[in-house]
Amino acid sequence: MPNASNALARLQTIMARLRDPATGCEWDKVQTFQTIAPYTIEEAYEVADACARGDMDDLKDELGDLLLQVVFHSRIAEEAGHFALGDVADAISTKMERRHPHIFGGAVEGGHHLWEAIKAEERAAKDDPSALAGVALGLPALLRAEKLQKRAARVGFDWPDDDGPRAKIAEEIQEVLNADDDAARTEEIGDLLFAVVNWARHLGVDAEAALRSANTKFESRFRAMEATAGGTIAGFTLDDQEALWSAAKQAEREPRKV
Repeated sequence: MPNASNALARLQTIMARLRDPATGCEWDKVQTFQTIAPYTIEEAYEVADACARGDMDDLKDELGDLLLQVVFHSRIAEEAGHFALGDVADAISTKMERRHPHIFGGAVEGGHHLWEAIKAEERAAKDDPSALAGVALGLPALLRAEKLQKRAARVGFDWPDDDGPRAKIAEEIQEVLNADDDAARTEEIGDLLFAVVNWARHLGVDAEAALRSANTKFESRFRAMEATAGGTIAGFTLDDQEALWSAAKQAEREPRKV
């Protein structure tokens, strides 16, 4: 097994060469925080996908791709004189020790409530004292909606049970139907999605994970339809397509032959 320190130093050296203004890679050396941020998000999702599939070979590769993004951002920051990879590692180490005083300090006991209390103290020390401060704009919309709702709930802005958000969904559906132009309809659809996330949260359902699962299920069924149809469902009547969809659903319920 390679030494972690040596392997990371090798990766840093590779990135430094790729970013060399004179001899580096034409693509790598012109990148900025902004241009590579989308790749960072993409790589994080590919890690999550490998985890969901339980594919350890892929997980190793995808974690490497994600680590490359951390090294890439850190190298750009170092070139600009902001910070280096060592500062990133040191900062997260300090944060983890601070947030686990029952492990690294003198606190008698820990728990999630202590973690949240310490995070609240950290937010209060920053320029933005809002309970919503720090919820990243770059998060997927469903995930960000849930985080915003959880933050608001911590200070008491929340429904007492799931009846409230469930009724809100019905209200928002009606407002979508009443919208009289595209702009209003877009706004109301957004409110509807936000309400659905809120209801899911009250039911203890991770909305982002639930939609990801629904996407996977849809793709599997649609591909099964195409396979049954001989490659494409283009040109099939709606009734025929519905029959193919029903058959794909039924096939999922049937036990697989060993």
